[in-house]
Amino acid sequence: MNHYELAKEILVLVGGSENIAQLNNCATRLRMNLKDESKIDLNKIKEIQGVLGAAKKSGQYQIIIGTDVANVCDEIRKMGQITESTAPNQQTKKLDALMDIFASIFTPVIPAITAAGMIKAILVICVLFGMNKESQVYIIFNFIADAGFYFLPVMLAFSSAKKLGCNPYLAVMMGGILLHPSFTKMVSTGDPVSFLGLPVKLVNYGSSVIPIILAVWLMVYVERFADKISPKPVKFFMKPTLTILIVAPIVLIVLGPLGSYVGTVIATVTDFLNSRVSWLVPMLMGAFMPLLVLTGMHWSFLPILMTSYSTYGYEAVMGPGSLVSNICQGAAAFCVALKTKDKQFKQQASSAGITALMGITEPAMYGVTIKYRKVLLSVMLGGGAGGFYAGLMGVVRYTSGTPGLLSLPIFIGDNPMNVIHALISCLIGFCITFVLTWFYGFKEPETDGAVELNKGKDADAEKQIPKSKKIMIYSPVNGNKVKLSKVSDETFAKEIAGKGMAIEPADGRITAPFDGEVVTVFRTKHVIGLRSSEGVELMIHIGIDTVELEGKYFTAHVADGDFVKAGDLLMEFDKQAIEAAGYETVVPVIVTNTGNYLDIITSEEGAVESGQPLFTVL
Repeated sequence: MNHYELAKEILVLVGGSENIAQLNNCATRLRMNLKDESKIDLNKIKEIQGVLGAAKKSGQYQIIIGTDVANVCDEIRKMGQITESTAPNQQTKKLDALMDIFASIFTPVIPAITAAGMIKAILVICVLFGMNKESQVYIIFNFIADAGFYFLPVMLAFSSAKKLGCNPYLAVMMGGILLHPSFTKMVSTGDPVSFLGLPVKLVNYGSSVIPIILAVWLMVYVERFADKISPKPVKFFMKPTLTILIVAPIVLIVLGPLGSYVGTVIATVTDFLNSRVSWLVPMLMGAFMPLLVLTGMHWSFLPILMTSYSTYGYEAVMGPGSLVSNICQGAAAFCVALKTKDKQFKQQASSAGITALMGITEPAMYGVTIKYRKVLLSVMLGGGAGGFYAGLMGVVRYTSGTPGLLSLPIFIGDNPMNVIHALISCLIGFCITFVLTWFYGFKEPETDGAVELNKGKDADAEKQIPKSKKIMIYSPVNGNKVKLSKVSDETFAKEIAGKGMAIEPADGRITAPFDGEVVTVFRTKHVIGLRSSEGVELMIHIGIDTVELEGKYFTAHVADGDFVKAGDLLMEFDKQAIEAAGYETVVPVIVTNTGNYLDIITSEEGAVESGQPLFTVL
């Protein structure tokens, strides 16, 4: 399917161009906010040829396309006039709204930062091969690259205004004010400056991040105020004039220095971690990057990354760990491709492995690693090990870009060993992930009626493997049984975490669905992990996004390592209070080691009582 046809099908299923409030894209995904979310058919979008997956994450609808996503995004824009609205969705949770703001502000400027960083990397290579730093060619290319960083406040002003809802050109003007040569000269001179008797702190705002975002945030409210008090006959010139006259002094005197201070604190903390425990952050990022990407939480680090780039010219927070993690996704996919006997899955895993090594991990993540819990764990362990080495060696990333083998130049800088250590960390992660996946992570799912070669004299003789023992899983709560596909969370609906059923609870009592061991009670108490005496590993997940409650409204009656009998009370939760706080209380019951069994046979939807059959494990 070509870009036009793909864009056309997506546009129809999101409710048309008139339903799109905001539209942009990152390296692999279309990201859009919709005015009326009831008009989107997410399930049908997933079925479109050319769409790798779709979900609602961090307050946005994300449609995974792959590396052609920019072309599809352009086609969608051509098909209709998208009147972008910045009105917030009242149903969006605060954390999701914050992630959405970060993504919408920083994503549009990443190409400029990437281009600037790549030019810097090319210049470093050229110098290594003999280019003179005093030559005019070097100087011109150098200031071309510097422009991408120096004028970052202007670019962020525009994207912030588009997201927060004020005039983007007034916002750009505010960015220009912070970078104006006259003010820059005052800063370099260092003589005290005051405005109407109030001191103006002399701050160099070139390459800064937070001050301009605070400025635009203030401008949103001031512009509304100016619009309200400006008479209609003179509103055309009075509204923008009042806005700038009010905002500019407040920013120069208060918000600008405050934002600069916050940026300094972020840079100081980052510098402390890099100097004292340099291994810690890359190790954690390498290990948990798949989960961060899956939940959209990786966007929360963007302000830190941008501050680090503008302060030091590099970052060590996400780049090294995400590089190793992406390589580990590829290693796991290649290992699965070699081990599986399913020809179609072998081809899918091989293709996903190649794209993951290049930095595009969605095909590997959604198509391979998340389907098998032990494979995902292998990826996380390999990523953590490679990230640990990268941190110890002080590996840094000099510009934004999707970390992968093709984008290794973003790790090239003044220290020639930086990219070498980056490669070694990738090799460590790849090898550990591959070995763990081969011996521990992936087991070929058996099918009913499968055959194996007879080891007797006749090598061609075959014999049937007997069917697995049936294991009944009973409902842990009173309520109404529903299929997982009806759960609003993509992880459960797509059976990424495993197969099972969900229950709309009638009360707040969770009981043991079988005899077995309590493997874990999650810190926030919304998840209980169990293992039956037959070896079935079960996850009982109480509610959607209830991790955000930090254990509030939950009371655990068991602890890790406890042995329980079917019907024993495991957990109590305040159903009404959780729902009043804006959270769903549906209880997915998932077999997390689904791959070890032939199938999960679910019962019919309808009423169920605690202790009644829920589904059968074969």
